[in-house]
Amino acid sequence: MDKQQILALGTILAMMALFAWGRLRYDLVAIVSLIAAYIVGIVPAEKAFAGFSSDIVIIVASALILSAAVSRSGIVELAMSYASFDLSKPRAQIVTLTSCIAVLSAFIKNIGTLAMFLPIAFKFARRSETSPSVLLMPMSFASLLGGLITLVGTSPNIIVSQAREKLLGTPFQMFDFAPVGIGLTVAGITFLAFGYRLLPAGRRGAASIEAAFNLDAYATEVTVPEDSPVIGQSIAELEKHAEDEIDVAVLIRGGLHKSNPGKAMNIRAGDMLILHGEPAALERAVAVGKLLLAREDKQPTKENATDEIGVMEAVVGTESPLVGRSVSQNQLFDRHDLNLLAVSRRGSRITHRLGLVRLKAGDAIVLQGNMRFMAETMGELGLLPLAERPLGLGRKRNTYLPIAILAAAMLAVALGVVPVAMGFFIAAALVILASSITLREAYNAIDWPILIMLGALIPVSDAAQSTGLTDTIAHLVSLLADVLPRWGYVAILLLIAMSVTPFLNNAATVLILAPIAVSLATSLKMNPDPLLMAVAIGAGCDFLTPIGHQCNTLVMGPGGYRFGDYWRLGLPLSFIVLFVGVPLILLFWPL
Repeated sequence: MDKQQILALGTILAMMALFAWGRLRYDLVAIVSLIAAYIVGIVPAEKAFAGFSSDIVIIVASALILSAAVSRSGIVELAMSYASFDLSKPRAQIVTLTSCIAVLSAFIKNIGTLAMFLPIAFKFARRSETSPSVLLMPMSFASLLGGLITLVGTSPNIIVSQAREKLLGTPFQMFDFAPVGIGLTVAGITFLAFGYRLLPAGRRGAASIEAAFNLDAYATEVTVPEDSPVIGQSIAELEKHAEDEIDVAVLIRGGLHKSNPGKAMNIRAGDMLILHGEPAALERAVAVGKLLLAREDKQPTKENATDEIGVMEAVVGTESPLVGRSVSQNQLFDRHDLNLLAVSRRGSRITHRLGLVRLKAGDAIVLQGNMRFMAETMGELGLLPLAERPLGLGRKRNTYLPIAILAAAMLAVALGVVPVAMGFFIAAALVILASSITLREAYNAIDWPILIMLGALIPVSDAAQSTGLTDTIAHLVSLLADVLPRWGYVAILLLIAMSVTPFLNNAATVLILAPIAVSLATSLKMNPDPLLMAVAIGAGCDFLTPIGHQCNTLVMGPGGYRFGDYWRLGLPLSFIVLFVGVPLILLFWPL
């Protein structure tokens, strides 16, 4: 290696270490990597910001806007209408839910598809008296598998397609991924229909989403008003009103904070109580005692007579600005006109006042606010909604228009009428002009950290190629040719991509591995397409951790999962992707 290649390799290794460390956000890591690449001289100043004008950035942003427009079109209500039929067996429920989610995830952003189907899963779980944890992780994995089917199903497919165009002259087309993606999706759903039994029994998750409280193990803060009938009663009597299904975890009186107060202690006016329990029991206690939920004294504002004050459930996303800060620090009511009514956190018992609880990614929360603005505000705060809700937000929207625009865009791209970037850019503009989504909602739908990361990392990836580093790495790997069959390189790239994606980020994985795959194919005189397909599939399949993909994070709180639960179901599914994916790639993309 020469000096430039060593500097490029050092920059990339340092970047990968920062990604794996996880203490800095991935977009900040990308920015630091770009600055470092410029300082050491492998990225010239005139090319440092070329990544932000890349077709990749335009396609990803446009696809996110289209996905949001389809999600807001009323498709949730349409899907919910099909949830009225009775599926009493978990296996039938899993097959139905995972199949629907996989199909929609091929065309709509998978996190949006998963969120739309969570209410249906909760209904199924309630009817069959099973834990939602049986359904939620298979649904998350199915959304990832479905994203493999089309060009716009997942970001790695888009990036690999553009990498192919840049390196070989032509991109992958809209449905080039379908033969392998469909095969893997069918194999994955078949496994999930039986493999769900690998999940630990007894995980407590959401039992109902039709009430203000929807998750087991909620903690909520209440105040005892002057006219409450429980004044003078003991804590034991209050708990008895809820059939002993709640627990008064904390009593706050006159500034004194008493955990696990004695059952004989009498309740006084002005007392603050932190209650733990199941949803129905908490509701009974609040109703019977005429207790005031936290912040109920500050009602969200109505701007006109048609506005509705309501509650919505959500999961705190990994990139939410609320993470690591308390409600008081975030000034949730003063800034956003929202009340925090309850919090549920896996594996933890909350004993602090809600205003002092530092929120974590994966926490399930209940918020009260003006329903006309709730969805937009949640988008700004990085919250992933769980509950059923009207999506019209005070105005009528055409249910089918955004779907028709998306279909037209995909058809035009598939037939080669317009390039991918221009086709989806035009479609995104059309859904805004047609009022299928507001301009503000469109901006909120764009995952800006992802775009910043892509724009910053593309020049770093280009530097690895321009310095000859990818060719050198490919040459070193090709030395295995004497002991490794040609199909083995496909398996190795797929395995590497799957292994590093949970810690590196799938987009970064593709930007690093795609050029290496092309260089390796060139040195071995192979068709590069199967190697690129292996990179795309591996980067799109993160089944091992809750932090590698937002879908896995979304179901962690409601499903009551722990970090180590994911590999129980995800590891065998990863092996299925490896053992089924390699033959499928070789069948449809010969070496």
